[in-house]
Amino acid sequence: MGPQVFQTRPCAKPSSEKSSSTSQRRPYTRPGPGAAAGSAAAAASRLLQAAAGAGPSAGPSSGCRSSSLLQPEPMPTRDPRGHCPARSGRPRTSPARKRPEEAGAEAAWVAFGLLAAPGAPAPCEPVPGEHVKPFTPEKAKEIIMSLEQPAVFCNMVFDWPAQHWTAEHLSEVLPGKRIRFRMGLKSTDTAPQFETACSYAEATLEEFLTWNCGQPHISGPFRDYDHSKFWAYADYKYFVNLFEDKTDIFQDVMWSDFGFPGRNGRESTLWIGSLGAHTPCHLDSYGCNLVFQVQGRKRWHLFPPEDTPFLYPTRIPYEESSVFSKVNVVNPDLKRFPQFRKARRHMVTLSPGQVLFVPRHWWHYVESIDPVTVSVNSWIELEEDHQARVEEAITRTLVCALKTAEDPHNTRAWLNPTEVEETSHEVNCRYLNGAVSAFFDHYRTSKVIEMQALRTNGEELNVHNHMEVGQTGRQNLTLETVKQEAASPFGPDLVPVIQSPEEAPSERGGIFESDGKDFVGKDGEHFGKLHNTKRQRRMSRSENAIVEQVASHGTTAPSQTLISTDDLLDCLVNPQVTRIVAQLLIQGRNL
Repeated sequence: MGPQVFQTRPCAKPSSEKSSSTSQRRPYTRPGPGAAAGSAAAAASRLLQAAAGAGPSAGPSSGCRSSSLLQPEPMPTRDPRGHCPARSGRPRTSPARKRPEEAGAEAAWVAFGLLAAPGAPAPCEPVPGEHVKPFTPEKAKEIIMSLEQPAVFCNMVFDWPAQHWTAEHLSEVLPGKRIRFRMGLKSTDTAPQFETACSYAEATLEEFLTWNCGQPHISGPFRDYDHSKFWAYADYKYFVNLFEDKTDIFQDVMWSDFGFPGRNGRESTLWIGSLGAHTPCHLDSYGCNLVFQVQGRKRWHLFPPEDTPFLYPTRIPYEESSVFSKVNVVNPDLKRFPQFRKARRHMVTLSPGQVLFVPRHWWHYVESIDPVTVSVNSWIELEEDHQARVEEAITRTLVCALKTAEDPHNTRAWLNPTEVEETSHEVNCRYLNGAVSAFFDHYRTSKVIEMQALRTNGEELNVHNHMEVGQTGRQNLTLETVKQEAASPFGPDLVPVIQSPEEAPSERGGIFESDGKDFVGKDGEHFGKLHNTKRQRRMSRSENAIVEQVASHGTTAPSQTLISTDDLLDCLVNPQVTRIVAQLLIQGRNL
């Protein structure tokens, strides 16, 4: 899910809600001579989890299990992956027994220089005595605003108070606070499990932890949910609502370290889930995303923006700022969605202490692979958001008008539970006008308003030129790739998320696993194909996808199924269509 602009989400907050914090920040300390050489072994160790995409360790279904090989040092009562040794009676620091194949693989990684020898600091933990961060706030922001592929920051949050925010700790900070949990089935269905198909439970974090440890015969809000069949997800919880009477806690999150002064928990959301909890595959219409993993691990499946046609985008269920995929990307129905085979999956397993950067419009499916996971994220506003608001307002107006006309009394079937605003045509028209007015207000003082208003990612509005873009893009592709790699910011503390090896869905629910072939060397050298996100390539692949879809069905009889309202909306509010309509509206108002 992504941020909403005019309502309640981070990009939507009025200026009065923006943080005006003047709290003291930790001064940045530059590493002294020889610091880089002294941390080489630790740097290699820090690469392993981000680059290899390790899967979950085996354990009882109750979620109360011992630590695994590369797990960070346990926290009090609960360790960083959400295991509960205090309740299960297991020792907290019991050594993990390595299987023969694990030991052999580890030896190979050590020999190659990608894994530190035994005794080296755990991944993303600062080397004792250094107490430095690899990037200044200015450099981190420069990377974020220019990078066009997902990447994992290491060693940037080791001094954040929020690193101790385990679910157990938060249950003590929020005693008796009832939180809405989304309850989903642990199924292997090929259809995505959208929020409209889930049930919900209001519970405290203590009740969640008790249920999650498999306590038999529990009462309360989780009594109807068998832990072996369901997962729970307290997703999308805004700090300003969750900690409304504890605003000092906002300072525990310091996005200023990434170059955004004054940005803290006030502009953040909290996510707490059990094993299997996930977010359906979608892209966020607004901004880019920074995700801080606090407890447990999450596996991210990411797809580049130019692969949008292969993800079969839809706006049903409707949620402002979220474009969903019809494909269950971990168990796809390839007969129904054959073009999905061409989608380029990028996978990473995010571990505690790491921060994932998700660029604008990258598709993502996120799943919890440990018994308890806690994440904090913040959406960073971008210049492109001003036009994106107009596009979203057009989408909202069309979806609500057609779906309400189809069935005015059953909005729950198509309106996401996160959408609580009015859906009347009058309200939505005011919303659209407000978005267009806001666009011009933003650019009113600019001398380049025509260029800014009539361009999308540097391309002037010309519907007929769209078919020519692919040809010019290929000519510049090689040169751009060389330039990008020459100025690469990647290294031990910034690990790129690389395209996963091609393989078919597995027999166990269709999960795609990385085999560790794509990784980053100890000197930051890239092994595997880096992604070069350019609009030229995006348009070329989009057009080819449409042509190939038509050609692939050219020898078969047309479908006799009636065109539904949803089918019509999939065309009318396709992201490419709303982009053109928004540009035409802006152009018309500017004449």
